[in-house]
Amino acid sequence: MKKNALKLGLFSMVLLGMVSCKNEEKDLADKRISELEHYVDSLKAVSVADLETNWNKISVDFDKRNMEANEALVKLDENTQNSYKVKTDAANAKYDELKTSVETKAAEVKATVMPNSKQKLRNTLFGEGKLGDDMSFAWVNANNILSVYDTFFQSYKDNKGNFSREDYDEIKLIYEALDTRKNTVEKEGLSSSDNGKIASIKFKFGPMLKVNRIGAKSDENQEAKE
Repeated sequence: MKKNALKLGLFSMVLLGMVSCKNEEKDLADKRISELEHYVDSLKAVSVADLETNWNKISVDFDKRNMEANEALVKLDENTQNSYKVKTDAANAKYDELKTSVETKAAEVKATVMPNSKQKLRNTLFGEGKLGDDMSFAWVNANNILSVYDTFFQSYKDNKGNFSREDYDEIKLIYEALDTRKNTVEKEGLSSSDNGKIASIKFKFGPMLKVNRIGAKSDENQEAKE
């Protein structure tokens, strides 16, 4: 009788321990999911502009909370997991909605800022409003093409210390477009004297641009590491 009572007591203790463990696991899951939900809800009160500015940190924080919530669910029984997963899925859906808003805003800003920055670069190299988005150089002819190359080269030298890697990529495209126009102008009466002077400018400019682009890319990579 005493042995049976002892066995029953030990069984009860084991059972209580299992129940206690299950309760602790459920409490932990409740806590992690609650933290995830509250974090996502708190983001909805932040402006899109501020979200965009701090998005890298926000995405890291969210991923950490989301991972902790999912790790807590693994220890629960299947039915409880399924009921809790509804909450984590809802939190993820809200986060994805915010992420889409941030990405849309960033795309809109890029669409408006980038063309303006490119036009500013063109204005710097050739003068206000001389070169537009089409980069056709339709206004360049046999009479003024040498002065256009001169202006371009001098403006480049004066401002090369201020150009970003993106600027150098754009300058390369502009330079190639100007050369394309030159091929047309050569057939429209470009003098051999002016052609020779342009060739001299191109001889100096080509290697200079190549070195400067490599330097800008190297500087950008170094800044990214820091």
